[in-house]
Amino acid sequence: MRHYYHHNNPITLESGASLPELTIAYDTFGEINDDRSNVVWVMHALTADSDVADWWPHTVESGKFLDPDKWFIVCANVLGSCYGTTGPMSTNPETGRPYFDSFPDVTVRDMVMCHRLLAKHLDIERIHTIVGSSLGGFQAIEWLVTEPEIARRAILIATDYQCRPWLAAINKSMYMAIEADGTLGEQRHDAATKGLAAARAIGLLSYRGQSAYDTTQADKGDEHKPFERRVHSYQAYQGKKLCDRFDVYSYLKMCRSTDSHDIARGRMSAEAALARVKARCLVVAISSDILFPPAYHHELAAMLPDATYREIDSEFAHDGFLIEHDKLNSIISSF
Repeated sequence: MRHYYHHNNPITLESGASLPELTIAYDTFGEINDDRSNVVWVMHALTADSDVADWWPHTVESGKFLDPDKWFIVCANVLGSCYGTTGPMSTNPETGRPYFDSFPDVTVRDMVMCHRLLAKHLDIERIHTIVGSSLGGFQAIEWLVTEPEIARRAILIATDYQCRPWLAAINKSMYMAIEADGTLGEQRHDAATKGLAAARAIGLLSYRGQSAYDTTQADKGDEHKPFERRVHSYQAYQGKKLCDRFDVYSYLKMCRSTDSHDIARGRMSAEAALARVKARCLVVAISSDILFPPAYHHELAAMLPDATYREIDSEFAHDGFLIEHDKLNSIISSF
């Protein structure tokens, strides 16, 4: 069920910029028990929303790891997105118009600040399990370090404790595609859609990887033409699909938030920061993930005080965390 929390006081972001007010869109599933001990908090990935049952198939079901008969599941749309939480398409109360490109940059720590505000509003002092994949994992790690007592357990999937040069390079390539669209900067909801579509096509390469493309997008029989490939239409379709549901200014803020991610910033070192984590952690890698390869997860698990490493064998690369729900349910349920 979709809810909205309206925080009517100003908030100050890590950059020093401020927002005069804040709205957080969030969905809940199941019922909270009497001692409020059955909370599972899910953080979503880059362009998802708070309806985890919609974007993470076969997880919010009876008998699955997000079982609404057992858990009270909370998923909040992140700051800077376009699915109900304050972001570039929100109305700036000081101007009466959408923020568009004047919306300030948002860090992962700013997102976690909003999660903490929502938890306080919901009178949740302790979370049984925090779950985060990709950008959601960034937030989960940051929250565990910022507030070490917040969770008993944490599940960190296809993620990392920092934005490495490889991810930052992919982001920059997307920014360059967007900046090549001459309508960027125009104060309208459909600005720079051609640039956004191109950026999404670039990003998708890192989400799916070579094996998934070769398996699912191979030309078949008489489909093959010298200069027209099945995968060409797939890339164009995926770009348009994102433009139909997202805007360029929110996309830029979401991607730039991943650039900001570094658990060591202001904390001496990543080892010192992660040593603060009190939760028992499950770190799950996807075997073919080229965005966050298994080696990153081994490193993360080694630096956490109490962590178990598991790996899912999949040809679907980073997107395997969305597709391999049966394997994921098996691993997480046993944890």
